[in-house]
Amino acid sequence: MTSPHGFLVGGEWRTSDEILDVRFPYTGETVGRVCLAGSVDIEDALRSAEGGFSLTRRLPAHRRSEILYALADLVRERSEELAETIVLEAGKTRALAENEVLRAVETIEVSAEEARRIDGTILPLDWSAAGEGRVGCLRRFPLGPVLAITPFNFPLNLACHKLGPAVAAGDSVILKPASATPISALMLGQMTLDAGFPPEAVSVVPCRPDLAERMVRDDRIACVSFTGSPAVGWHLRGIAGRKRVGLELGGNAAVIVHEDADIPFAVGRIVAGGFSNAGQTCISVQRVYLHRPIFEEALALLVDRVRGLAAGDPREPGTDVGPMISEVAAGTAFAKVREAIGMGAKVLVGGTRDGPLVMPTVLVDTTVEMQVNRTEVFAPVVTVTPYGTFEEAIALANDTEYGLQAGLFTHDARRIAQAFAELRVGGLVVNDVSTFRMDHAPYGGVRGSGIGREGPKYAIEEMTEERMMVFSS
Repeated sequence: MTSPHGFLVGGEWRTSDEILDVRFPYTGETVGRVCLAGSVDIEDALRSAEGGFSLTRRLPAHRRSEILYALADLVRERSEELAETIVLEAGKTRALAENEVLRAVETIEVSAEEARRIDGTILPLDWSAAGEGRVGCLRRFPLGPVLAITPFNFPLNLACHKLGPAVAAGDSVILKPASATPISALMLGQMTLDAGFPPEAVSVVPCRPDLAERMVRDDRIACVSFTGSPAVGWHLRGIAGRKRVGLELGGNAAVIVHEDADIPFAVGRIVAGGFSNAGQTCISVQRVYLHRPIFEEALALLVDRVRGLAAGDPREPGTDVGPMISEVAAGTAFAKVREAIGMGAKVLVGGTRDGPLVMPTVLVDTTVEMQVNRTEVFAPVVTVTPYGTFEEAIALANDTEYGLQAGLFTHDARRIAQAFAELRVGGLVVNDVSTFRMDHAPYGGVRGSGIGREGPKYAIEEMTEERMMVFSS
């Protein structure tokens, strides 16, 4: 076994006696070991972030952009190593891991572009006599140290969605990666240093939850950017005090398929959106609503395609659905399937699990009270329900505490407009599934799914503050 990975505190690599084993989700074997930051290290990271901000806030836009372009080049150069790391620590198929690295490069390059586009406005103030001879100048300034807390399901790209905008904004950053997948984040930290970001301004600190909470509470942190479970996210917001908090949380995304849709295309996209990454995506298709006139046809096609999915070792090229992040996560998700069956739901495909593998599952005859509809399953599980009127479909889709994204398949402009106005979600994807996302676009939810928006341009707005200066002539 190789020596444990160190962690990064203000540009300095450190080690500790507290070691975390990183395990391959499919077999449980240890694929890496990581030193955990302790209390002293966390204090040093906070102090360094505060001092590093005095440097980053003065970096000109062209320099911030150059650093990010250099970082994108380094990620591209190490793409094969990063993809292999993601396969082993997250249990992703190689195709998904390679795609995540490509997306990470794009996220950083978009951040590099946006670093040069942080603009302001001139506001005339002579709306009344009191404002004659005066004009307002509005400009955005870096906010301060950013604490970025990232999840396991996209360990590299979601780290880039926080680190990239923070660098672009001129903020220092502390990255706390998920305990299951810290190695790719540590690699990103080294590449950030190699790209020329001030060492004092970057830390990557795998650590215990209580130490992460300590950073959230600390007044030296100006912004907390969190992606993860709703329970943890809302708890962190409650202890964060007056600092800026952005939360990208969970969902149980609905997809509506109306009778005028292209049924084979819709079903193909539902299968891709519901079972990719073993369903461990916050915008994964979870609840499918089919118009009654096409219900039997679409359901039969869906069942046939799901039966054709191969579940197993993500290292094998023929695998479509790999393991969940752990046996515990698989057990938690599968308990919801068992509950649904006990309450009268019917399994058309799957409905079994083998250790960390939850077999691709399609359920019918479910109700809104069942956890497979009411909560986020975060597994390769899809429920299918018929509806009569379009209004009924919207009501069913809205009958949840979440509101991240939804999908809609129809060619009727009136129904599209109605859904856009009435679906209580952060994003509606028309003629595709909820799982569609472009990394430069605004992304985030409403209600229980979070606050704020990601996408570099929009994250930069969260990580900066607007000030106005008044000129008097």
